[in-house]
Amino acid sequence: MRRTLVWLGVLALWACGEGSGDAPGTMNTGGTSGAGTGSGTGVGSDPQTKPGTDAPGNASGGCTIPPEARPAEASSPRTVVGDGSAASCTGAAFVTAVAKGGIITFNCGADPVTITLSETAKIFNDTGPEIVIDGGNKVTLSGGGKVRILYMNTCDQAQKWTTAKCDNQDHPRLTIQNLTFVDGSAKGDKTLKGGGGAIYASGGRLKILNSRFFHNVCDDTGADVGGGAVRAFQQHNNQPLYVVNSTFGGAEKGQENICSNGAGLSAIGVSYTVINSVFIGNKAIGNGANPAKAGTPGGGSGGAIYNDGNEFTLSLCGTRIENNSANEGGGAIFFVSNNRSGSLILRDSTLKNNPSKGFETSGYPGIFVLDKDNKPELINSTVQ
Repeated sequence: MRRTLVWLGVLALWACGEGSGDAPGTMNTGGTSGAGTGSGTGVGSDPQTKPGTDAPGNASGGCTIPPEARPAEASSPRTVVGDGSAASCTGAAFVTAVAKGGIITFNCGADPVTITLSETAKIFNDTGPEIVIDGGNKVTLSGGGKVRILYMNTCDQAQKWTTAKCDNQDHPRLTIQNLTFVDGSAKGDKTLKGGGGAIYASGGRLKILNSRFFHNVCDDTGADVGGGAVRAFQQHNNQPLYVVNSTFGGAEKGQENICSNGAGLSAIGVSYTVINSVFIGNKAIGNGANPAKAGTPGGGSGGAIYNDGNEFTLSLCGTRIENNSANEGGGAIFFVSNNRSGSLILRDSTLKNNPSKGFETSGYPGIFVLDKDNKPELINSTVQ
């Protein structure tokens, strides 16, 4: 999906003095942010490394979590991966459990465990409607630097069609909670422009709670490819995809998620509601923007988050975005609503030191936005 309005919008903003090159400033409406200072932890740059044990998310965020975005009940699982030993928690066992659907938990022993997959775990659309994967804060899922970790697509016939309108159905409703995702790779995958090194979700509903994402990748270049960690399409009735108390990237080398665009989160036409979460060090490394400039492969926007489409909202509350970068626009956030109906809302959040090497919206360092106001709505938030 190519967005010809993006570069027209960039040129228009530059013509009005809205391009890049402005000195970083501070936009602070109503006080300082409630965001904290902790960082994501613990995975090296080599595949199959283990992350640290810091809790996910922004502990100082303080934003209220709505009932529909709270953890799912997981006390009565359909499948328990493992028999109490770490050795029993294999990639194959996890792939089989996901194919069965329902509630999935783990019994891998007393210590944290990393489960490395040799193939992608795929949701079957007739195994819900509620699907929950709960790692109990002990399980790390790894793609080994070779495979995407988790895939859901309601319009993929191989995963079974369950309604006449696969692009707008209310199931599966997938909840990811208390898990860590590392070394997932969607490189070379071209499903709906690819992306989603850790998680690819199209259709139904997805929510992500209390989880961490380190060193997940997708293609290095491409105008619309996105989601080093998470790529989303077609959430039911345009309802928001919740990301709560979660961490994307970290301060140490090798913790960052990387993709052409949207190294943390990427979506076409999907609303994200991000609460009490952290994005650190993620990188959008494509070049040529969207649509791709002549002689370039395209991409390079949205170091932490990339949103494109028409009617959608990106809402951040209690969230900290620091030291992410983009080769083109939006070192922190790239947000383009083509019909200008969308909204970018930052509440009780801090964006800091997110360089945009190509372009950004004047006065809002690290952000490029085209929406109904062509600027973000800031409520008790700092952008600098």
